[in-house]
Amino acid sequence: MSAQTVVFVHGMYMTPLCWEQWVNRFQGQGYRCRAPAWPGRDQSVEILRQRHPDPQLSRLTLSNVLSSLTDFIKQLDEKPILIGHSMGGLIVQLLLNKDLAASAIAIDSAPPFGVLTTKWSFLKSNWPHITPFAAQSDPIVMTFERFLYAFANSLPLDMQRAVYERYIVPESRRVPRESLTAKVDFKQPHAPLLFIAGSADNIIPASLNKSNYAKYRSATSVTEFKEFAGRTHYIVGQPGWEEVADYVLDWLHQHNA
Repeated sequence: MSAQTVVFVHGMYMTPLCWEQWVNRFQGQGYRCRAPAWPGRDQSVEILRQRHPDPQLSRLTLSNVLSSLTDFIKQLDEKPILIGHSMGGLIVQLLLNKDLAASAIAIDSAPPFGVLTTKWSFLKSNWPHITPFAAQSDPIVMTFERFLYAFANSLPLDMQRAVYERYIVPESRRVPRESLTAKVDFKQPHAPLLFIAGSADNIIPASLNKSNYAKYRSATSVTEFKEFAGRTHYIVGQPGWEEVADYVLDWLHQHNA
């Protein structure tokens, strides 16, 4: 029997709220949807902003997030479909490597160790939270100016402002720094895995997603790649997100055995 539970994994500077439209669409197709928060993210955007600089956030690591999500998944009554965006995409790859998914979708995924790019947009977008010149104990706020370039480039200014105010929260510097050493066993057989990229994504360029996809080497496993033209890093919410969600739904109907 195919999996009917979907676990949505949010990325950096976000909370589970970013999946609100996808949850509604997938529930409409009969899936049981869960969108767990990273540790400490189970509060409103307003409260999380007011807490800055939050001592709890300053200690958050990628290992903490992985441990929390692993425990969450193991309590479910079936192995779920995992859908992750950005850092959530890397987390999905790591969870898949632990055989915790019936199938997996990594959208605009942060890269694991060994997947590299020197593209300027990637370096410019990521440097503020991975720079060695800032203390790891200092949480970081994404300014609206950086958001315009890294997340929502090409969208109308009023839409950019609305998205920023609704979703963006402070972030731990420890999560992205630890991700630089996060290793995936690309040769390990795995459940079906789909990579999705946006051609206009600055912070995680489509070429980086394609390089990540190309690293997988298991001849017995389904691994596929899809690039959407004109989509930014805010691919899960920008106008036309329905096309991306429906592509995922169709792909699951084919591969979620």
